[in-house]
Amino acid sequence: MIQRIQSVWLLLAAITISCLLFVPMVTATIGNTNYYVIASGLYQKVGNNTTQLESSTPLMLSAIASALICLVNIFNFNNRKRQKFITRIVSILIIGLSFLCSQFAQKIPGGLESANYNIGMFLPIIAIIFCLLAVRGINADDKLIRSADRLR
Repeated sequence: MIQRIQSVWLLLAAITISCLLFVPMVTATIGNTNYYVIASGLYQKVGNNTTQLESSTPLMLSAIASALICLVNIFNFNNRKRQKFITRIVSILIIGLSFLCSQFAQKIPGGLESANYNIGMFLPIIAIIFCLLAVRGINADDKLIRSADRLR
């Protein structure tokens, strides 16, 4: 059902991944210029002016796709086997997303040596944990259904 615990975990995973669109992954300050990387690209902030230096369409699309797949997967509660499969696929997509995040973060001026890692860099790891907890909840549902079938 929709109110099962795996629905909560999948919703939290979708929220976590969608936060990549707004939360900086890495920041760097060179002089009076701040640089930061979010899923949509590399940005430069000088005073109150923010400009996008480089766009990252693959990173943004993979973050949106992962979040949407997690949200749609909530409604696969009737087919637990498919829901578990899709959750594992999303976990693999998130691993690829974290690889893309690390590759794109290297484009920050000054390199990663002078950059500060923000919470955005750890959001894919948290989303993977939520997906694993969702799989655990789906397995618990399977176990509950099998035990109820034995009683019939």
